[in-house]
Amino acid sequence: MNYYTGAWKKYVTFSGRARRKEYWMFVLINLIAAIIASIIDNILGTSFISPLYGLAVLLPSLAILSRRLHDTDRSAWWILIALIPIIGQIVLIIFAIFDSQPGQNKYGPNPKEGIPSGQPVQ
Repeated sequence: MNYYTGAWKKYVTFSGRARRKEYWMFVLINLIAAIIASIIDNILGTSFISPLYGLAVLLPSLAILSRRLHDTDRSAWWILIALIPIIGQIVLIIFAIFDSQPGQNKYGPNPKEGIPSGQPVQ
């Protein structure tokens, strides 16, 4: 849960790097929250809770994806490849799966270095 709240603390921070675990834990918890919002919409017979949640999480999702791409030494402009149907999303998933570039790159120091295992990046 610390990874999810950590992403919200960096709500619109598009600089720096995000570890693979940090990104995928955010995606997992975000998916669960979106499913819960959809279930609540269905129970209440409304259609605004799920889209409202999606809108609220849009900027943090873009920010953490940007930092994840930086961790693999790619520009955040690669997010625009998602505009290509199917292939663009597959490319972004593959980029997010890649391991961090070791050492420092032009986006900052490697977030894995110097952090004990199991500790979230703050």
